[in-house]
Amino acid sequence: MIELDDLGLAPALAADDGWNALPRRARWLFALSGAIGVAVPAAVALVAAGIWIGGDAVRLGALAAWLALVALGGWMGLRRYRWTRWRLDADGFGLQRGRLWFTETRVPGTRVQHIDLRRGPLERQANLSTLIVHTAGTRDSAVAVPCLDAGDAERLRDRLAAWIGHDDDDA
Repeated sequence: MIELDDLGLAPALAADDGWNALPRRARWLFALSGAIGVAVPAAVALVAAGIWIGGDAVRLGALAAWLALVALGGWMGLRRYRWTRWRLDADGFGLQRGRLWFTETRVPGTRVQHIDLRRGPLERQANLSTLIVHTAGTRDSAVAVPCLDAGDAERLRDRLAAWIGHDDDDA
């Protein structure tokens, strides 16, 4: 079995309870994602509802409703940011999401197939990365952790990749 010391996990990465929060600079990306995720469908719904037929008061009301929905989406994105945590321990990789609909995903180190890092233009601007851990299986066979610190994501990728190589050596 591989130990955490063998993984070389930096002390700064490990919180007291073992779960690590995402970096603060990821907040605006979560808020933006939530706002955009609501803005487009809300605009389509308002147009489909025929707001262009009504008078100026109806259009202003629709615009106010759209802005309120976009603000709600941004707020929900901030809530998703707050309740997303990750952890790497001796058993594998873990991810917690949500509060009302809490989800905890554990990926045993022996199930990791390969690891990807993805960095979109906004993530690159904020020095963030998305870590994708692929596992054996066909359904829900990948766990994506958006907006990790780029350095932490690279260290996690390297640690998990070393784990894969370590397990292959044991076989």
